Amino acid sequence: MLATVLVWAGSWIAMKLVVPYIGPYDFVVVRYLSGALVLFVGAALTARPLAMPPWRLTVLVGLLQTAGFQGFVQTALVTGGVGKVALMAYTMPFWVILLAWLILNERPTRMHWAGIALAACGLVCFAQPWNGMGRDVLPMALGVGSGLCWGIGTVLSKRMFDRHAPDVVTFTAWQMLIGALVMTPVALMVPQIEAVWGWQLMTGMAYIILVATALAWVMWLLVVRRVPASIAGLSALGVPVVAVLLAWLILHERPTLNDLAGMLFIMAGIAVVSRARPRKA
Repeated sequence: MLATVLVWAGSWIAMKLVVPYIGPYDFVVVRYLSGALVLFVGAALTARPLAMPPWRLTVLVGLLQTAGFQGFVQTALVTGGVGKVALMAYTMPFWVILLAWLILNERPTRMHWAGIALAACGLVCFAQPWNGMGRDVLPMALGVGSGLCWGIGTVLSKRMFDRHAPDVVTFTAWQMLIGALVMTPVALMVPQIEAVWGWQLMTGMAYIILVATALAWVMWLLVVRRVPASIAGLSALGVPVVAVLLAWLILHERPTLNDLAGMLFIMAGIAVVSRARPRKA
């Protein structure tokens, strides 16, 4: 999980850097088609099963965790800063707590609710409604939408592993392929900038496809398979914190006092929820 946190934090910087060179929906299609191809080749070379796992859950996870999550994120990054979009996307763990209650019977405790309340205070600090939010409204709303999609996808992935125990590499490859195919007509129909395949885009895409997509998503689903959904989600909250710090160092997106306060509230929420134990309904 630590490796996944570091890789995904770096991927937010890479995604922001490639935005000027490729349209957001073209990026999603290239990223996940290529990632799926890498994983299918790896599965074939290691004699893993290539057949699709139970198709209903696989399709749903592909639609939400790949197409929905990444489509919202890339649209948000066109006008939004890395730090705020990443932090809105990583409302995912708190959606997971609620959804795991509804779908997996992982009933929240009082400490879960306290953590959610602290995180909500953090989101208010980032949103700064007292300033009108201005042009940040749409990117932040898209970020929250991406977190919701990822949260549902995480809970459904956990159900898939609990009920059917699919091969992790094969399941990841199929959900990426499905998400990419769903986004292909969107990429063809929605006006976007022409891709400029210079060294900047090729270097960024190499890291995103090979490391942040093929490798990191397999590592993430290994975590989801082995631990409760709420704990898997909470462990991912290290990503936006590292991403904000990297954006400060590399992109000079200096966090404001409100941003820092929001980070503290969210980290406090993580600390509270991490001490809670899920209980069965």
